[in-house]
Amino acid sequence: MMIIGELINASRKDIGAAIKNQDSEFIKKIAREECEAGADFIDVNAGIFVDREPEYLKWLVMTVQQSVDAPCALDSPNPKAIQEALTIHKGIPMINSISLEIERFEKLIPLIAGTDFKVVALCMSDEGMPETTEQRLSIADKLINKLTARNIPIENIYLDPLVQPISTNTAFGIEFLEAIEKISETFKGAHTICGLSNISYGLPARKLMNQVFAIMAITKGLDSLILNPLDRKMMANITIAETLLGKDEFCMKYLKSYRSGLFDV
Repeated sequence: MMIIGELINASRKDIGAAIKNQDSEFIKKIAREECEAGADFIDVNAGIFVDREPEYLKWLVMTVQQSVDAPCALDSPNPKAIQEALTIHKGIPMINSISLEIERFEKLIPLIAGTDFKVVALCMSDEGMPETTEQRLSIADKLINKLTARNIPIENIYLDPLVQPISTNTAFGIEFLEAIEKISETFKGAHTICGLSNISYGLPARKLMNQVFAIMAITKGLDSLILNPLDRKMMANITIAETLLGKDEFCMKYLKSYRSGLFDV
């Protein structure tokens, strides 16, 4: 399971303030905590600062990589911001994200075509958010064809079928889970990824619902998650699920997590 730490996002009040005040020590602290908790990539987002996003995203990459030896997920639809961040990024980044929306696709594709970047591909088109498994599969198929035609290896594509709130439609949970399963079966080599929190929007006990939904998605083949790695219960559940699914040879990760105290939650 690839974990993308989601905490360095300007929409969070403390992060937005730290970016505005150029509080590098606070950003470095969050990045270290995410890596120590198991994040493989550190997502960086400066999207609320529309006029200064390229400058701030570049600063975030520099600050994070001064603190941790980890690649960043460059979280922006703005090609200028992505381009600025790439000038300073060390290692292979993740670009979060492209979609089938024509304007977004055409703006971002020149930055990623022919590279070895990892690419989050949202199952969204100009027709809007998909609601059914079939709609998601259709968009995924078109995205993979368009991206691989631009020399992006299929193993670098991370398809996000997009979680929608179950409070607005009780079918949204199962439609998403079926999409994960069918994408995994249909597009060999491609990965699946998502952020979980939308599933519980508008409902109480959101944290618990997100944790259960994560395990359900993993059993369907989900192999990447954008989440808060400091949620120890979530990380413990993910480790146990992968062990039970036979994805942890000799239970080594499980035992390491046990010895580190992760299961004391």
